[in-house]
Amino acid sequence: MSPVTDLCIMEKQVSKTTLGLNLPTDPRWVDLAAMSLQDILTDHAFCEQKAASNIISIIQMHSDKPMIVEELSPVVTEEWGHFRQVLNELKKRGMTLGIQRRDEYVKKLMKGRPSGQGRQAAFLDQLLICALIEARSCERFKTLSQKLEDPELQEFYHKFMVAEAAHYKLFLRLAKNYFDEQKVMERWNYWLEYEASFLPLLEVRGDRMH
Repeated sequence: MSPVTDLCIMEKQVSKTTLGLNLPTDPRWVDLAAMSLQDILTDHAFCEQKAASNIISIIQMHSDKPMIVEELSPVVTEEWGHFRQVLNELKKRGMTLGIQRRDEYVKKLMKGRPSGQGRQAAFLDQLLICALIEARSCERFKTLSQKLEDPELQEFYHKFMVAEAAHYKLFLRLAKNYFDEQKVMERWNYWLEYEASFLPLLEVRGDRMH
């Protein structure tokens, strides 16, 4: 299958699915985001930066796993490239990178990890948390690409949507490579249910990507 064909299939899949998420984003979010472009772009930039840093940490912690090193190393470059793309979008619009804010979504997500986990259980959860963050980001990029009135930003976020969908699938594929698929799906369902349990409790803010 050619890269172009694979990309087309990915776009169709994202357009027809919520990526298995148990709860869609509150529809008010995109309207608030549209009114806070400086803030949402700033938060997006830092999300890409943190994604790159997090993947570097995974590689460092699991450097004994060749597939982790080989598959995730290019994603570090891609995430940092995304950070620079968002910086360029800010500059093009006469905006500057603002101050990084705490990501309450990720902070809450991390609280779902059981205490006292062994190394292998923690590794599985690490991969699945990454997959979930990528899936949620993909869903939000999809919403921005469909609802923003600016055609350039629609295209901008369409490209990010496709990239995040690929990352989401990669983390799930890595989890299934290192763990029994049934175990992966049981744990994946746990994380989907946990996210859906706290998402409605978070304040709907247009200055946050999550």
